[in-house]
Amino acid sequence: MPEPIAYVNGEFRPESEASISILDHAVLYGDGVFDTVFGWKGRIFRLDEHIERTFQSMAAIALDPPFSRSELKALVLEAARRNGFENAYIKWIVTRGVNGRPLMDPQGCVANLIIIVQPYLERVSAERAARGVALKTVAWRRPSGQVLAPQVKSLNYLNLVMAKMEAKAAGADEALLLTLDGHLCEATGCNIFLVKDRRLLTPDRDILFGITRAAVIELAPSLGFTVEEGAFGLYDAYTADEIFVCSTAGGLLPVCRIDGRTVGGGAPGPAFACLSAAYGALINAPEAGPAYLTVETAA
Repeated sequence: MPEPIAYVNGEFRPESEASISILDHAVLYGDGVFDTVFGWKGRIFRLDEHIERTFQSMAAIALDPPFSRSELKALVLEAARRNGFENAYIKWIVTRGVNGRPLMDPQGCVANLIIIVQPYLERVSAERAARGVALKTVAWRRPSGQVLAPQVKSLNYLNLVMAKMEAKAAGADEALLLTLDGHLCEATGCNIFLVKDRRLLTPDRDILFGITRAAVIELAPSLGFTVEEGAFGLYDAYTADEIFVCSTAGGLLPVCRIDGRTVGGGAPGPAFACLSAAYGALINAPEAGPAYLTVETAA
């Protein structure tokens, strides 16, 4: 397979040749933001929504955009086109940049854009996804908005990395983080939904409001589900008929176990099957997002 092409420092380069300065605030302090999209059958799902979230993240941390919305969109589509993957994992990072000093003061920094494109990455194997994944509630908590607004997709994801490591060490597939006051929050890079009868329960505080989460909420009414956003506890999770998590990179994934307890019948349930099918139709629709492959390229 040809080496992926990345965008960095204002130009496209082979991934192995792409680099940034060791004095970039992203390296020194995790100072920057990112977002992730996926290409599916040559289209990027809800690209405009992800770009808007990037601009909101930059505004929240006072990072002056080095591009316009239309410029970022054009660069992402061009990066996807150059790589030519029909199904792709696409991530862009906006770093604070360099001012020549390894100090915390960002004065004089000029922001830098990185775009990474790789073949679509599965969060878990197809076999595991078909059986359902296992969650473990971890000791690590999601920082509240009093620390750093969770709506910002910042480069400060160390707590999520540690949560993932804790869950994996315990034999689980994914970590479930709680808020500082003990309510359900989210998994590592995933939002969570509980199913009770025809109700979908999902946390609404100290979370990233995911694009896939929004898609599920939009689909629910037409499928006969009501959505309740609020504060929910572990009791609600332990007694749910079904649980699933969702993310841009992973789509919808059913949960079969949580903290050693079997969820529902211990296998993906009818609510998940219904919502997953509807989501699949959504991402396969021509209006799912802008195309990046020509007919000749796709062939």
